[in-house]
Amino acid sequence: MSDSGLGRKIVLAVDLGTTSAKVLAIDAGSLAGGGRAVIAARAEREYPLLSQEPGYAEQDPDRIAEAAAEAVREAADAAGCGPEGVLAVAFSTAMHSLVVTDGDGEALTRVLTWADLRAAGHARKLRGSEEAADLPSRTGVPLHAMTPLAKLLWLRERQPELFASAGRFIGIKEYVLERWFGRPVPMDESTAGGTGFYNLHERNWDDKAMRIAGIGPERLPELRASTHVLRGLRPETAAKLGLNPGVPFVLGAADGPLANLGGGALEPGVASMTIGTSGAVRVAVRRPAADPHGRLFCYPLAEGWWIAGGPVNSGGVVFRWMRDKLAPDLSGGDDGYARLVELAMEAPPGAGGLLFLPHLSGERAPHWDERARGTFIGLSLEHDRRHMLRAGLEGIVLHLRSVADALAGLAGELREIRVSGGFARSAALRQLIADILGRPVVRTDSEDASGVGAARLALHALGLLPDPAASASAVTDRCDPNPELVPVYDRIHGMFKRLYERVSDTFVELDAFRSGG
Repeated sequence: MSDSGLGRKIVLAVDLGTTSAKVLAIDAGSLAGGGRAVIAARAEREYPLLSQEPGYAEQDPDRIAEAAAEAVREAADAAGCGPEGVLAVAFSTAMHSLVVTDGDGEALTRVLTWADLRAAGHARKLRGSEEAADLPSRTGVPLHAMTPLAKLLWLRERQPELFASAGRFIGIKEYVLERWFGRPVPMDESTAGGTGFYNLHERNWDDKAMRIAGIGPERLPELRASTHVLRGLRPETAAKLGLNPGVPFVLGAADGPLANLGGGALEPGVASMTIGTSGAVRVAVRRPAADPHGRLFCYPLAEGWWIAGGPVNSGGVVFRWMRDKLAPDLSGGDDGYARLVELAMEAPPGAGGLLFLPHLSGERAPHWDERARGTFIGLSLEHDRRHMLRAGLEGIVLHLRSVADALAGLAGELREIRVSGGFARSAALRQLIADILGRPVVRTDSEDASGVGAARLALHALGLLPDPAASASAVTDRCDPNPELVPVYDRIHGMFKRLYERVSDTFVELDAFRSGG
């Protein structure tokens, strides 16, 4: 470990993700001077996503709390510095989760995750409501089924007795911390920004959103800054985690905003693009930048910093679908995706006049259309699977360009894209991103950006890192746009946007057909 006056001190960064709890033991000294993160140990525990009905995406909150505890203990033990060596524990969390609890803090429901779309109909009604028209400008979050606001509207209509008897409506991070501390804990403003209830400008729960949902502020957690420190871990929990009861817990923030901090993407005009199972494009701003058109989000990060951007469903999940359905012979071995990319790149840019809308499971930004579906157009007898694979990859990136262009219009021109996630491991795909977006692309060195961001925020909260934005994050593998292909993809992107506009009504009809209507 580094020697920066902190000795053998670590920060435990706990990332409560959609599929697992990950814990990084990060050398505090490596971050205190604004340097790159040195990860001393890591641990991970998975938990299942439960879907008892179409559109449901739930998890067991107690299983998540147990998984997080196991991962904390393993990472702390592996770091080898003992309880006295843990400087702080900091949290990153997936957004938009909802847990309904009773008056004693016990869970009355499973965790309703961001992927739970049971409230899609209620979200559509909100988008068509005059009363809710200004909510995106007030809260910074689009009106979508992912939000706890929409989920509570569903709960009030479909399970009125449960809604009426519920004590509080919290997120998974609050639930885990309440198990560990034995008392109600506040929600950080960053995570609150994804609920649909947080007023971005007043920094409080929004009166109109609560009125629409039929709740008061007493049924929501108290709000605190992402740098708020909790103390007083239950002794039995401390023993289970292998920590001192007095170790400070920093509330932390949502995983998306923290990825910008951990990946060093806080400079003006520098966007963070993550393409894992899903994807997102985000940029840091110094004042709230709510989108009046409801296409993009704007969430707080820390004092004086907000993160604007847009998430998409169509990321690596589409890549995997293409491999499994169009090239099952390439599914075996570790190099299956690399061979898939090689095959796709045998087709020319533009895939011989074949376009693909990649919305296989509905879409979020910028359309927020749960009924959108995948669409090939332009298919001819001359096309083969190489063209379809290339059109699929181009469709993923063309959609991300739509988000990036909307973001540039809201927050200012994007001069550089910093990419991370599995999609970004391929040099050919990074070049494709540069060519389609018409902007330089670099790969960040941090695949653990959210956890690193949480650790930096913790040091800032403890007064050991005055300016977390100055922290280093190395970038590698720069790809500049091919000037010959930029105008080609400009033209293709125009066709791509118009295609969605022209088939969106058909998506509505097909949804009714699938539903038997």
